[in-house]
Amino acid sequence: MTVVRRALATLASLVILVLIAATPAVADAGPPPNSMASLGDSITRGFNACGWYTDCTSRSFSTGDYSTVNSHYLRIRAVNPNINGRNHNDARSGAKSADMYGQAGTAVSQGVGYVTMLIGANDACTSSESTMTSVTTFRANIDSALNRLKAGLPNAKVLVISVPDIHRLWFVGKDSGSARSAWSAFGICQSMLANPTSTAQADVDRRNRVRQRVIDFNTQLAAACAAYGANCLFDNNAVFGYPFALSQLSGWDYFHPNTSGQQVLASVSYAAGFRW
Repeated sequence: MTVVRRALATLASLVILVLIAATPAVADAGPPPNSMASLGDSITRGFNACGWYTDCTSRSFSTGDYSTVNSHYLRIRAVNPNINGRNHNDARSGAKSADMYGQAGTAVSQGVGYVTMLIGANDACTSSESTMTSVTTFRANIDSALNRLKAGLPNAKVLVISVPDIHRLWFVGKDSGSARSAWSAFGICQSMLANPTSTAQADVDRRNRVRQRVIDFNTQLAAACAAYGANCLFDNNAVFGYPFALSQLSGWDYFHPNTSGQQVLASVSYAAGFRW
């Protein structure tokens, strides 16, 4: 029996070692940061979340201080009060991937310990399918920005967030007259949202190609983050995969997240990140 027990103990030890070896390594988040910055576009600026066609940075999912949204900043401040007031929103409405290098430079100058980056919607949401950013150019732009962050903030943690599924946006809004009117009147994301009620094969195929471009962008974001190293995390398409509802979009443009949308964006993206 002693021999059997020893054999079983040895086998159990081997199983544990195999399980440990098979478990993917997860970067240590380290202590919560004392400062942070957000890079991105109008989504990160909280555009249309509290006013008519204006930025509303207080409701940003990343660096905002509006309690209902419960941003990354507020979640971190709850465990590290030293971050108080050191939340920099470096995003710009209308920004594309090409603008990330400049925004990264701003974050470097601020000496922050944590950076979020959500970019790509405007690279896919253009006036027509033909004017979307190419996948190659998108990746080059992201690499350029991340390299600047890594060189200037070698110890900072970086969370790269997936581009939301704009095909989902079309799906939840196509049957709303108000949404269709807003998309048409303001020329919103026509690469995806043109002819929103059409079931013609050409329009179906166009929407699918635009969605595929977003998927390709997210693939490149994941690869660029992996190349960055242990201090970078990709959200593993958590935001892309979230089924946003029409009620979570601004009633002014039916494109940008409203306060409820910013709240869920904060929750989903933070849970997929470092989670201090």
